[in-house]
Amino acid sequence: MSERTQAIWDWFNGAPLRVLVIFLVAFISHLAGHRAIDRAIARLSQADLKPGPGTAKRQSERARTIGTVFSSTFNAAVWIIAIGMILGEFGFNLGPVIASAGVIGVALGLGAQTLVRDVLSGIFMLIEDQYGVGDDVKVQDIEGKVERVGLRITQVRDSNNVLWYVRNGEILIVGNKSQKR
Repeated sequence: MSERTQAIWDWFNGAPLRVLVIFLVAFISHLAGHRAIDRAIARLSQADLKPGPGTAKRQSERARTIGTVFSSTFNAAVWIIAIGMILGEFGFNLGPVIASAGVIGVALGLGAQTLVRDVLSGIFMLIEDQYGVGDDVKVQDIEGKVERVGLRITQVRDSNNVLWYVRNGEILIVGNKSQKR
């Protein structure tokens, strides 16, 4: 091996190789986690957990929504850890960043209060099965059919064919005409 080839190999054998390995492990974890969550949610969406007419479709929609949340959370965690490890390989001191994460978290928490309230309301709304896609509801001053339920926003189309976007944190009272005893 020539001297130049040896120098390139020595350089690559250090931090660049470790960065490549970190990236590959993160990418494989991303794919494997996404696939595992999709399989589990597909199995959960097909299970008849609450027997009765018309409940299978609702359970399926709730399972898919919760699966999206799990998948997003898992992917964010994998890539944040990978980026932290890669920055560490380049000699970036992560101690002060991790120490300041608490302060940043408090600032984000105060700044994003409505976002957090919307998401928490959406989670509890899904868990409690207050309404689902296709239900006829009255939310605030809007009466119509639910077209999409997300963690942050619910979309309701009224009788005039207007699509309303209602933040879940703003929904204090909801009437559901589709739920029977």
